[in-house]
Amino acid sequence: MRIPPRSVCTAIRDDIVAGVHERGSRLTEELLARRYGVSRVPVREALRTLEAEGFVVTRRHAGACVAEPTEQEGADLLEMRRLLEPLGAARAAQRRTEAHLKVLRGLVRLGQERAGQGNSEDLRSLGGWFHETLAQASGSPALISTLGQLRHKIAWMYSVEVLADPTESWTEHGAIVDAVARGDSDRARSVTALHTERTTAAHRPRFPRGDRAEHVRTSQHPVNTPGPRY
Repeated sequence: MRIPPRSVCTAIRDDIVAGVHERGSRLTEELLARRYGVSRVPVREALRTLEAEGFVVTRRHAGACVAEPTEQEGADLLEMRRLLEPLGAARAAQRRTEAHLKVLRGLVRLGQERAGQGNSEDLRSLGGWFHETLAQASGSPALISTLGQLRHKIAWMYSVEVLADPTESWTEHGAIVDAVARGDSDRARSVTALHTERTTAAHRPRFPRGDRAEHVRTSQHPVNTPGPRY
């Protein structure tokens, strides 16, 4: 594949989350550059960024490798999300634009429609888009960036069980949007806190203790070479 150099970081991150680059495996600049159709310079810059985000680690004698976060690190990420998403909703109630509200309301309508049809894949995508837009509406670059990183890392480390009644989740989304539209920060915070707490309970670790890369997908185009496991 060939992608713009500015998109290399996103492409590598997405492939790590999808399991194309296995946990603990080496990320060789030359092979990555060949895979994404770019020079080694944007790959090198992307690996630095991904190391700062916690997706990549640099190991002695091995170089850049996909990180292998612990269960405790995953639990900490979920706790951070429980704290920060309600904050983002409260800020959104103060700073949202009409454009944000239009997108959020449209997503709620689509989500409620798809929930009635039982389309779990669509609901997962729509839910991610909803929370990304809600974060954008906070008007806080630091909060937007942090929540984005949290969503990526949580998606990498956890699978989410299909909710027995997805319509309940989208009713909660609708209540969040109503509070944001009214400018009610306290209500937006409290409803989002309840929603986040409930959805967190549906998360299950993708990599239980003692389980390694055998549960992740491998690429049809090998890009990894064996590296030491720690």
